[in-house]
Amino acid sequence: MVSQMISCLSKSSSLFCISGSRSLIPPKTYNRGGLCRFSPGFASRRLSTVYRRKWRSACISNSGKETGGEGKLQGEWRILERWEVPWEWQTVSLTSLACGLSFVLTGLTEMVALPYLGIDVQKLSLDDKAEILFLDQGLTTLAVLAVIFTVAKTFEPLPEDILRYDLKQPFNLQKGWLVWSGIGLVGAVGAIALTGVALSLFRTETPEREVDSLMKLLPLIGSSNISTLSLVGITGVLAPLLEETVFRGFFMVSLTKWVPTPIAIIISSAAFALAHLTPGEFPQLFILGSVLGLSYAQTRNLITPMVIHGFWNSGVILLLTFLQVQGYDIKELLLQGN
Repeated sequence: MVSQMISCLSKSSSLFCISGSRSLIPPKTYNRGGLCRFSPGFASRRLSTVYRRKWRSACISNSGKETGGEGKLQGEWRILERWEVPWEWQTVSLTSLACGLSFVLTGLTEMVALPYLGIDVQKLSLDDKAEILFLDQGLTTLAVLAVIFTVAKTFEPLPEDILRYDLKQPFNLQKGWLVWSGIGLVGAVGAIALTGVALSLFRTETPEREVDSLMKLLPLIGSSNISTLSLVGITGVLAPLLEETVFRGFFMVSLTKWVPTPIAIIISSAAFALAHLTPGEFPQLFILGSVLGLSYAQTRNLITPMVIHGFWNSGVILLLTFLQVQGYDIKELLLQGN
């Protein structure tokens, strides 16, 4: 039973962003408040949006339901609302390509640089390897986020709910990041557990566990405090920051320009699952991505899916570390859980 639970959790644990298809480089034509001499079509769309906002605000005000000048109804749940996306599909496509290139080039640069620095990875201690992994994830996160925010800056001023990280009002029922992080985490655990049970009922034979990022990290898990802290930093902070900004903050939001928000959640969740390059774990990762997307759509705050994602990832690492310290063979547990 323990091995099945560990396997179920580990299969949906998203440790690194392995995506090559994100969304982030823009033509630098739309600037100065969104109006540009060289894009009359974009300018007219922005003006049209302003008129629609004014009309909607006036209607809500007249009906006595306006709460703060933003055209939001009291008691309104925002999961189905679309974002007002200022960029077009060309920006989404080029930015996705830029994210993928940034990810790949960062890794290649590190591989070339290490030998020149006199570092032989094979001879490093486990602590040194853990620290290099932390540095690698940090540089990758910095490179990809630099692309995203460079692109976003050319469209300033952005709507307030795009690429928003806000620690305020954690307990607000409608948009509190702490409230919806808790709801999302409980929902993810339940949904993924049920998915694992359902899949096991239809399996005719036990599949071999794929060599995913978690299996590669097994030698580091529980080896020392430094390794544990490095892994928690990678899985609980850096990876969620990178993946949630890319998949939810940019990609999912961009899709709502053309499709309803629930469809955007489904598409971005599929991309999130595929990006981890572990087909056998697609169902669990898709469920996790859907929960992350729903929590973000409700709160319009990237802190919410980041907290869920971080607790999920680091929780798996800490659980495996605890079992390792207690004398369990965690590799055997993971393999038996399949």
